Amino acid sequence: MSDPGNQSRLRSAEAWLPSPAVGVSFGLHIACLLAFIAAPGRWVWVLVLLAADHILLAAFGLWPRSPLFGPNLVRLPAAGTSRGEVALTFDDGPDPAVTPYVLDLLDRHGATASFFCIGRRVAAHPDLVRDIVRRGHSVENHSLRHSYCFAFGGPLRLLREVRQTQRVIGEIATAPRFFRAPMGLRSPLLHPILTRAGLRYVSWTRRGCDGVSGDARAVLRRLTRELAAGDILMLHDGSCAKTGAGEPVVLAVLSALLDLLNRRGLRGVSLPMALISETGRFTVPA
Repeated sequence: MSDPGNQSRLRSAEAWLPSPAVGVSFGLHIACLLAFIAAPGRWVWVLVLLAADHILLAAFGLWPRSPLFGPNLVRLPAAGTSRGEVALTFDDGPDPAVTPYVLDLLDRHGATASFFCIGRRVAAHPDLVRDIVRRGHSVENHSLRHSYCFAFGGPLRLLREVRQTQRVIGEIATAPRFFRAPMGLRSPLLHPILTRAGLRYVSWTRRGCDGVSGDARAVLRRLTRELAAGDILMLHDGSCAKTGAGEPVVLAVLSALLDLLNRRGLRGVSLPMALISETGRFTVPA
C-alpha cells in the first residue's frame, strides 16, 4: 500500500520543480549576475541578455500548446484514443442563455463534455452548474475572473485566481481536476500553483475560434479538419460569437459536429471519462 505522507511530499517537491523554460531562465539570471560582478563594465550586454530572456518567456506564454511552462495536455492518452474518444470542452461559461441548449444537444447525441467555467459565473449560476454535473459532465477551472491580463499576474494573484475558483466550484460540484488559462495564455509562474492545487493543465488539439468568429461553416471546418480519435476540441458556451442571424455560433455548429463524430465512429466524452485507463483508474500523462 502506498504511503500517503510520501505521496504528499512527492507532490510538494514536484510543485516547486521549475518547468524547462523557467529553469533555463533562472540559470541565465544567475549567470548574468555573476557576469556583472566579474565585469561591471559590460552591464549593457547583461541587460540585453535579460531583455531577450523576458521577450522569449513572453513569446512562450503566447504559444498555448507549448510544453515549455510545464506539462500541457494537447491530446488524449493512448487508452482514450484506442476507444475512439474525442474530448469535448467548452470555455467561459456557464451562461444561462447558451449552456442549457448545449446540454440539451449533448444529451440528444449521448455525448459528455468538460466545461471550463469562470469562478464568478459559477457563483452567479450555481443551479446551472449543478445541472451540468447532474447530466454527467465535468466542471473544470478556468480562473476566477477570466482577466485578459491573467498571464501577466504575479504569483499571489495567480494563486488567488486558481484557489478561489477551486473553492467556488468545490462547494457545488466535484473539485476540478483540470485548468485552462484564459485565452490559453500562460504565465511561467503558473505550473507550481497548479501542481499544489492538484490540477493538470489542458489546452487543445484544435479549436473552432467560435469566441470570435460567427461563421458557423468556418468554425466547423476548423474543428473537423483532420479530426481523429484522441483530439481535444475547444468551443465556447460563454462569450461566444453569434451568427448573422443572431444565434450563438456554438449552437449552430454543435449538432453538426456531434453528427460527424457519430458517423466516423468517434465518441464525444469529458476529460475525466477519457482519462480512465483500462484498469478503471484515473490517469493523466505527465
